[in-house]
Amino acid sequence: MSKYLLEIGVEELPYKFITSAQKQLKESFEKFFGINSINFENVNVLTTPRRLAVIVDGLADAQPDSTKVFKGPVKKIAYDENGNLSKAGEGFAKKNGINPSDLYVEDDYVMAKIEVRGKSTKDLLAENIPNLIMKLQGSHFMRWADHEEKFSRPIRWIVSVYNNEELKVKILDIESSKVSRGHRSYEGVVEINNPDEYKEKLRSGFVIVDQEERRNKIIELANAKASEIGATTRISDDLLEEVTNICEWPVAVVCDFDKEYLNIPDEVTITVMESHQRYFALFENGKLTNKFITIANYIGNDFENIKAGNLRVIKARLDDAVFFVKNDTKKKLEEYVENLKGMTFQKGMGSVYDKTQRLIKLSKQISEELGVNDTDVIRTAYLCKADLATNLVFEFTELQGFIGSDYARISGENDAVVQGVKEHYFPLNADSELASGIEGQIVGIADKLDNICAVFASGKKPTGSSDPLGVRRAALGIIKTIIENNLEINLTELIKLTLELLPVEADCQADVEEFIVQRLTIFLADSYKKDILEACLIGNPLEKLSDYIKRVQALSAFDSPMTVENANRVIRILKDNSFDVIDEDLFQFDEERNLYSAVKSIEELSDYSAYLNQLIGLNSKVDAFFDKVLVMDKDENIKNNRIGLLTLLKGYYCLVADFSKLSK
Repeated sequence: MSKYLLEIGVEELPYKFITSAQKQLKESFEKFFGINSINFENVNVLTTPRRLAVIVDGLADAQPDSTKVFKGPVKKIAYDENGNLSKAGEGFAKKNGINPSDLYVEDDYVMAKIEVRGKSTKDLLAENIPNLIMKLQGSHFMRWADHEEKFSRPIRWIVSVYNNEELKVKILDIESSKVSRGHRSYEGVVEINNPDEYKEKLRSGFVIVDQEERRNKIIELANAKASEIGATTRISDDLLEEVTNICEWPVAVVCDFDKEYLNIPDEVTITVMESHQRYFALFENGKLTNKFITIANYIGNDFENIKAGNLRVIKARLDDAVFFVKNDTKKKLEEYVENLKGMTFQKGMGSVYDKTQRLIKLSKQISEELGVNDTDVIRTAYLCKADLATNLVFEFTELQGFIGSDYARISGENDAVVQGVKEHYFPLNADSELASGIEGQIVGIADKLDNICAVFASGKKPTGSSDPLGVRRAALGIIKTIIENNLEINLTELIKLTLELLPVEADCQADVEEFIVQRLTIFLADSYKKDILEACLIGNPLEKLSDYIKRVQALSAFDSPMTVENANRVIRILKDNSFDVIDEDLFQFDEERNLYSAVKSIEELSDYSAYLNQLIGLNSKVDAFFDKVLVMDKDENIKNNRIGLLTLLKGYYCLVADFSKLSK
């Protein structure tokens, strides 16, 4: 088995493209080997800002030899009456490069069997690597020099090594060699003689080429530096991924700024550090400090210039934040609401002020449905978008809600409203926290539902590559908020009201409901079987999500194949038939009477586990009924009466689920 290394050296890549390229390269190389029947053990993709590398282990040196069978014309066309090949037969042999003597007849057709020698892996790689690299997809691709082809950034060198030999590859006008480059500040070159030495040779050139190793190194360095000064750091996965993808040789440097900047909201300072400068904030006893860690892509020991440069940059950013806070807080938060009239929410959907008025009405409706005092809820809805008109949020849009909450506190709003203004945006992503206060929960549901309905009403349904206003995340946020807090909300009625409040008329309620149900089943698919989720979709789950969850949970723990079979037997017999009148005088057998009596005794319980146990108790009666009774009796009245009994029974099964959708 052989080993192959390909390294594409480039100018600094956008950090977001690197993770995507890593996945694309792994998939495309694995697919390439699969299509070409080349055995391999593993495809490992290594990435830095300046290189994309593919290392293939356990690689077969050639495709396996194969036999191909070709089917030609029928015998009577391929041969004449004297048994000699006709023009058609000769043409078939010539076309496939076969000696006529090797043709044979099978099932009255002329056949040809050709032994195909497998191509060498080297040849296949040399032929196909340019296409595998240039078909990578990403945003903001560019042209350079005289090339018509686009790539994320200009390609500067290529390394292609098969075992101990160079395998010549050419992409655009760049020919491969065994020579790589180290860190941008490293003056020497790095010669790679075989794939096994790749990582260590690059390490000697001050490059940690393995992104996972580099990631772990960054965590280790940051924690060590924080520990030296008695602090801790919190590094989000997104920030860690970005920092990992912008350096090749990470070095942690502790910097600081004037403590006076700690007087502005922590969220502002942290956002400046993390989102704008890619710094790691430092905390002591849970409180933000005036120190931070920057990860430098640096060779050397003199960090004074690095510290001075970072201090200069963060000071300028924090000075802006201080200025914005001072000016914004000259007015109360509620005074910014009027300014929302000049801000467009979405084309055709009015201003942000119009949206605020819709949120007030929706929040009031939800509060009434939940039996919640709506005073703080309505106040939260009124103020929740006000910070969008402030200077600070205009500069730091990712802080919307957080800034509104701080400004609400400064303006003298009560704690429930302060918390609600911040939390109505929660959850911020699939894994983040939910709103803990009822104000944030209610206004958050209203806000997200308004976004979803506005998108559908404007004809901009989400697609595979498009998610306007983040409606997938919004739908998930609604679902999680309702389920986790056991909120009894009729989403169907709420969707109807939301669409009525929009400034345009749109017949899209069914589409909105279907979209949210899809997100619901996707969200629950990690915890429950798909067939159970679909079976419990009987009726409209959005009318009472909590009830749907209870049925899913109960059915997931249910283990009675006989009950499932009996339910399906009833469903199969009835098909589209139903009858809603039952006359006990038409019963001819005790089995009919016994089943009817048992069905009537069933209680409609909210405890679905107990309810399903009642259905289990019917099994003996159902079995006896089908053993003794012919449903489709010749007498029309008797037949309809029995159909009526099964219709009644089916109704009780369907209170939980459509059992016909459960896998056997």
